[in-house]
Amino acid sequence: MIDDIKKDAESRMKKSIEALETALKRVRTGRAHPSLLDTISVSYYGSDTPLSQLANISVEEGRTLLVSPFDKQLVPDIERAILKSDLGLNPSTAGTVIRLPLPPLTEETRRDLVKVVRSEGEQAKVSIRNIRRDANGDLKDLLKEKEVSEDDARRGEEAIQQLTDRMVGEVDKLLKTKEEDLMSM
Repeated sequence: MIDDIKKDAESRMKKSIEALETALKRVRTGRAHPSLLDTISVSYYGSDTPLSQLANISVEEGRTLLVSPFDKQLVPDIERAILKSDLGLNPSTAGTVIRLPLPPLTEETRRDLVKVVRSEGEQAKVSIRNIRRDANGDLKDLLKEKEVSEDDARRGEEAIQQLTDRMVGEVDKLLKTKEEDLMSM
């Protein structure tokens, strides 16, 4: 039973870290990377379809993304979707391709992005701590129902705390890497 609680907590904590990684990918660092456009979806025959399924996205030069739609009639729709996104990119259309120049980040913008990254990291840590609280609550319930001994419950809480510390350490490592990436020119 304790192992089940620990495994459940571990899988939920890993999902929190995966969500953080996804959120950090959306924060642009000044370099062009196709994953910047992962969150954009385009209305295609009445349904929202991810841009990556409708176009080839590649890096042209260091700071420019090149979007080549498979269906050339989608160019205006893709352009509109990019403009509506919160990425702050201005697409320039050249016939059947869309170029997305990424302007260099100013020092002030970099500092603002670091604040955003830290906020995302803090949300991930809170999520991990909430999972720890839930797991500890489950252990206390088992102890109340006399399904485990006090020693087993205490060992389970210690194991969950070690797991929490390890996951928070991973979050800190991800944040440190992203902050260094943002602050480097």
